[in-house]
Amino acid sequence: MQIESKNIILFDGVCNLCSFSVQFIIERDPKGYFHFAAIESELGQQLIQKYDLGTVDSLILVQNGEAHIYSDAVLHIAKGLSSWHRHVYFFHFLPQGFRNRAYKLIAKFRYDLFGKKEQCMIPTPEIENRFLEEKKV
Repeated sequence: MQIESKNIILFDGVCNLCSFSVQFIIERDPKGYFHFAAIESELGQQLIQKYDLGTVDSLILVQNGEAHIYSDAVLHIAKGLSSWHRHVYFFHFLPQGFRNRAYKLIAKFRYDLFGKKEQCMIPTPEIENRFLEEKKV
C-alpha cells in the first residue's frame, strides 16, 4: 500500500494531549483505518510542505489527497472511529470559524494544561505498524 492511500494523522510528538489523543484513536480504531506520524518526523515535515500547511503544529489529518486541519481534522477523525464517538461529526454543522477558534485556544495552551514530553512517544510492538516514521511520500 502506498503512503498516499493511507489515512495519516500527524501529531505533535512531544505534546501529552496529542499523545493521549493518538492512544484514544488507536483504541477506537481496531481495524487500523488510521496511521500516525509525528509532525517533527521527516514524513510529517514532507506532508506539511506538500500540503502547504505552514505553521500548523497540532493534529492534522491527511486523507484522500486532502489535508484537514484544526476542528475539521478532529471531526473527520471522529467520523472514522468505530465507536459512538463517530457521531461527534454531527458538530460539523457549526460554523467553522467558531469551531476553529475553540480548537486553536486549546492548542495554544496544550503544553500549559497537559504538559510536554522530552521525546516523541515510542509505539509498542502491537501498534508500531501504524506509525509511518521516516517513510518517503
